[in-house]
Amino acid sequence: MTKGSMVSEGLGNIWSIKGQEYHFKKPMLMGILNVTPDSFSDGGLFQDTEMAVEHACEMIDQGADIIDVGGESTRPGSIPVSVDEEISRILPIIARLSKRTTTIISIDTQKAEVAKVAIEAGATVINDVSAGGHDSEMFNLVAATRVGYIMMHMQGIPETMQAAPSYKNILDDMRLFFSQKLSTAIAAGIDHSQIVLDPGIGFGKTLDNNLDILANIGALRNLGCPLLLGASRKSFIGMIDASDPTKRLGGSLAAVLAAYLQNIDLFRIHDVSETKQLIDIFSAIQMHSV
Repeated sequence: MTKGSMVSEGLGNIWSIKGQEYHFKKPMLMGILNVTPDSFSDGGLFQDTEMAVEHACEMIDQGADIIDVGGESTRPGSIPVSVDEEISRILPIIARLSKRTTTIISIDTQKAEVAKVAIEAGATVINDVSAGGHDSEMFNLVAATRVGYIMMHMQGIPETMQAAPSYKNILDDMRLFFSQKLSTAIAAGIDHSQIVLDPGIGFGKTLDNNLDILANIGALRNLGCPLLLGASRKSFIGMIDASDPTKRLGGSLAAVLAAYLQNIDLFRIHDVSETKQLIDIFSAIQMHSV
């Protein structure tokens, strides 16, 4: 990934963040920094500010292009927290991290008030699992600040989304969802180039839904936005091989490779060095194909 000078190659590979254009020659890696007590894989590990910042810096050293800071778990069955509680979790970390690095910082939140505080502290991307559906002020904030905006597909809300997910056709339903969200966002004053789309692996999806998405995620490129995959350590892997979240590196890398072969632009991951190695080595091999 380089700034500014690279010639764009095809649909959806320019991302505008506060007026700076990012062009994708290879995928951007988004390192996950959950500062919650209850996230499914790393809950409780990084609630201490200094530990969280050090882990973020470690991921940056390993090759992360973005650090995604989240103060509210959105795992299946999770209970929402208050705005004040979420701010108290993320603000010290973003404020300190933004002084230590020029790496892009993303705030993983559904709440415009939390996002506003995070932006004031140094975040330049909002990662919204509700795609603006939770907070009617979110699109106005994105339009006013010109930050990068990741909108994710989710059926229902985290507390109940896995109760009985159902689709006529997961890809068609997702395309319709994103088309409608994009129209609403653009009408609110958000530039199309600010937006990244995330199909939301595990968010109101069955195992077959998740596998259908992973096998065909490239079909969403015709919406004209960069695409993000967040499949790291998720439960669909355990549904296949009965592994627990800390033993899903191989499955996570398999999902990355499947999406990489479909020219996906961003990966939201726990295991930065391993994912970077996979992409670097596989792309080097591809360059020698005849």
